[in-house]
Amino acid sequence: MVGSILVFLVVLSILILVHELGHFLMARRSGVLVEEFGFGLPPRIYGVRIGETVYSINLLPFGGFVRLHGESDEEGISQPGKAFLNKNKRTRISIIVAGVVMNFILGILAFAVVYSFSGIPRETQNVKVVEVSPGSPAQVGGVIVGDVIRRVASKDISSNDEFISLVEEEKGKKIPVELERETNGQKETKKITLTPRESPPEGEGPLGVTITDSEVYYPPVLARPFVGIYYGFKEALFWGKTVTLGFVKIFTDLFAGQVPKDLAGPVGIFAITSEAAKIGVLALINFVGILSVNLAILNIIPFPALDGGRLAFIGVEAVLGRKVLPKFEAMAHTIGMIILLLALLAITAHDIQRLIASGSISGFIENVLK
Repeated sequence: MVGSILVFLVVLSILILVHELGHFLMARRSGVLVEEFGFGLPPRIYGVRIGETVYSINLLPFGGFVRLHGESDEEGISQPGKAFLNKNKRTRISIIVAGVVMNFILGILAFAVVYSFSGIPRETQNVKVVEVSPGSPAQVGGVIVGDVIRRVASKDISSNDEFISLVEEEKGKKIPVELERETNGQKETKKITLTPRESPPEGEGPLGVTITDSEVYYPPVLARPFVGIYYGFKEALFWGKTVTLGFVKIFTDLFAGQVPKDLAGPVGIFAITSEAAKIGVLALINFVGILSVNLAILNIIPFPALDGGRLAFIGVEAVLGRKVLPKFEAMAHTIGMIILLLALLAITAHDIQRLIASGSISGFIENVLK
């Protein structure tokens, strides 16, 4: 348990620190004074000033923060030229968005590492049998692991979807199936007749086979990081779309008066992180990538206290032609933070209830991922 907690804290810290590093780097580049870059959350244990910035280590051992000069209050500004509030809209937007971009980049790099070591999946147009269920029509009919399905009901097969669709159409009927089998390095064609079940056992299809139309290949070692980044970018886009649609569904459910069922908070993330770590390093890195994209999308939502909320106030400023009162914006962000913390507590309580009801972490994870 102690090891799982440490892994969880490290993962959470990496995600938040990378986000804050984006704000830090862009602020420095834009001439905004960074008063403090903190590792962990206050109270402060130790701090050292390097240049104009205090780099601190804080008591609560996760995450971090960046404190910009003149970030939300004009009263404490001692160097107007280096104050965040005094910068133009484009500069402030770039500093705010930098955290989101850094999380997205972290997601890409995490997925790239996974692809570089575990290989790149690619379609082959060969539907290959990878598992045959005992007692199934496929086993009775003579299908074995490694067979390539070429034709079903006199129709050519080149993808999983084609195979599944044809079998579903012919349930309960005898259908001719043409297989390609390799024996001692020689390929031969086998023609058999199978009858797909209309009511297969749970977890099995009508024929009782597990199939794949893809394979894993490994690019040349020198090219592998670049290919990994390309596929990592595609994976990050996929998760970005998936997470966005997930948030849309959550807000749709909330406006409809329904409590979202598939929402997980810190307890859920801790449970999944622990299980991913047990599977292996690559599984954990892959989950970090998913979480990082999640954090990027979450932060861009136009809600006070989030980066998207700060962007929304800059948008209001552009429409009105003048800045929103800093005190009013600061109050809005404070209220937003309180609402977020209350929501977090509610989600955590719900997670704990589900964990207790599930009886185990694995059962809880199955419930979350349904």
